[in-house]
Amino acid sequence: MIRRFRFGNPIETDSIPEKPPVTEEALPYFDVTEDGTELRLPLGASRVYGLGEQVRGINKRGWTYTSNNSDQPHHTETQHSLYASHNFLLADGLDTEEGRLPVRFGVYFDYPGAVTYDIGYTDTDQMRISFPDANYDAYIIDGEGDLDIISQFRALIGRSYIPPKWAFGFGQCRWSYMSEDEVRGVADGYQKNGIPLDMIYLDIDYMKDYKDFTVNEETFPDFASFVQEMKKRHIHLVPIIDAGVRIEKGYKTYEEGVADNYFCKDEDGKDFVAAVWPGKVHFPDFLNSGARRWFGDSYRFLLDQGIEGFWNDMNEPAIFYSEKNLKRFFEKIESYKGKNLDIQSFFEMTGLAAGLANNEEDYRSFYHDMDGIRVRHDRVHNLFGYNMTRAAGEAFERNVPEKRILMFSRSSFIGSHRYGGIWMGDNTSWWSHMKLELAMLANLNMTGYLYTGADIGGFGGDTTPDLVLRWLALGIFTPLMRNHSAMGTRYQEAYRFGHLDDYRNILRLRYALIPYIYSEYMKAATENAMYAKPLAFMYPDDARAAEIEDELIIGNEILIAPVMEQNKTGRFVYLPEDMRLFRFRSADDFDTEDLAKGDHYVKCAVNEVLIFVRKGHMVPLAKPADSVDQIDWNDLTWIGYPDGKETVYELYNDDGETKDYDPAGHITRIVKRGSDL
Repeated sequence: MIRRFRFGNPIETDSIPEKPPVTEEALPYFDVTEDGTELRLPLGASRVYGLGEQVRGINKRGWTYTSNNSDQPHHTETQHSLYASHNFLLADGLDTEEGRLPVRFGVYFDYPGAVTYDIGYTDTDQMRISFPDANYDAYIIDGEGDLDIISQFRALIGRSYIPPKWAFGFGQCRWSYMSEDEVRGVADGYQKNGIPLDMIYLDIDYMKDYKDFTVNEETFPDFASFVQEMKKRHIHLVPIIDAGVRIEKGYKTYEEGVADNYFCKDEDGKDFVAAVWPGKVHFPDFLNSGARRWFGDSYRFLLDQGIEGFWNDMNEPAIFYSEKNLKRFFEKIESYKGKNLDIQSFFEMTGLAAGLANNEEDYRSFYHDMDGIRVRHDRVHNLFGYNMTRAAGEAFERNVPEKRILMFSRSSFIGSHRYGGIWMGDNTSWWSHMKLELAMLANLNMTGYLYTGADIGGFGGDTTPDLVLRWLALGIFTPLMRNHSAMGTRYQEAYRFGHLDDYRNILRLRYALIPYIYSEYMKAATENAMYAKPLAFMYPDDARAAEIEDELIIGNEILIAPVMEQNKTGRFVYLPEDMRLFRFRSADDFDTEDLAKGDHYVKCAVNEVLIFVRKGHMVPLAKPADSVDQIDWNDLTWIGYPDGKETVYELYNDDGETKDYDPAGHITRIVKRGSDL
């Protein structure tokens, strides 16, 4: 059951396509302050899940989190905000006053500005949720269990984005591959070494002077032909699009935006000026329907050259500096000349430079035209990246209505999950960030983001060969699977390391698993279910499972427990039911072991992948292929753990390109006897 409660006069976010009517009841479960800006909830022994893309574990108790989309590359436990705002929480196991609270419930706050969640940080037994003003809708969701509550919420916010089938292949990215020849070199490195690859991503340097919807003709002299050249090699090029439009006379996108009044305004009604990669830019007013249509249709420049996928970036929006604050900076720096700088004045001086980027004052100094309503940006800050993705998604529906286009973004808000996926931002080559991906994957699935994944190997810092291998062993289960590294760091393409067979075998295993991964993804998307689930959700009566945060259920059939510590040759695994362990060294080289419910220490060499199959379940494996379009879905092998009866699997398959997602037309019921597995 879903109930909607209204406070004040909320700004429309469009995060919910069809809203239930507002109820006149008082908001249950929470104590609400008189002015409506703070909600309090006694936590007891409950666990709290949700918030999508955030730091720390799956259970969010013990820290403060803020929904305030931030260009934050330092994903440490001390942070409070990352790139996204997903205001959904699920409280499970509440055991306070009898009759006051159910065992569990979900809550979604439809509010476009900053929201702070103090989940047992100030007071270990209390959650406090704070708003700058009392203008929001709260949705309370009661259900029979965690998965039921999440399914209801997912139905409320609309179906998750469905990418083309080729987007489930492996992709390679770096900031940046600077030319056609460098991209060819990457394709050669993978294909000559027999390592599967479907995508090569183009970061900002494919553009001319970092201008959206342009191509550098010196380094990519015949882009359309190059796109086709790569397609013949079964590789899709996926270019980046940034949120800022360079201020430059004669630049088509800039001239159009100025002429049609499609940019955000400053206090005086002039086009707001900030700086990002190209230097000074204007921001398209994505909260304006006309501006969205104009910017979305601009993707045609690349669609017409054969591009079938994009990734949107810098759309929190990131701000390097504003003209106003840069002027103040130089004036203040001048005053330090000739002075004896003690510790306080020295840190003050260095703080001035650090304070230029993503300055909160800048976010309070420009405005949106929400189709006739003028709104200051900070009040709707979290909607910017969402509406950039929406602009693209709506344009694809207009311009290529029958075709699926790959789209994912850095910044997001609930609602953008209908138009694209997200990647988990600028992580670092740390083992702890591999663990963070596992936690984010589950919480993002709750909020509708099924097509997601982290930068494998880590984006910032120098990776290590064993970290890449172990991360690939996790990444083969994420729908979005991409290796990405930053300028100035070690190159981390899979063919650059020793023991090449190990990297090849893990990636070929990914392609063998794609029939399972795609099938489970599509069933989750069309049934408003989760693709990646915490053990607590699948085994609600198992107290031990509720504490496990380094394992996940992927789809319905398998449990994964990746090794996420350096120099480890195994790990402890808790199994909430009897399972069969498949220890893969390659797609066709594995051994098995039947394990009973309980705790086990399981060996796992650095070149092995562990997959635990539930009893009475089975999983399809394809013959490994070099690209998704070369996978033979008619020649599948089945592995599983029979329980003495027939084992059944519902295999979803479609053409992977068009938009007929009706499961009735695409699911085949596969039945195997125990002797066949």
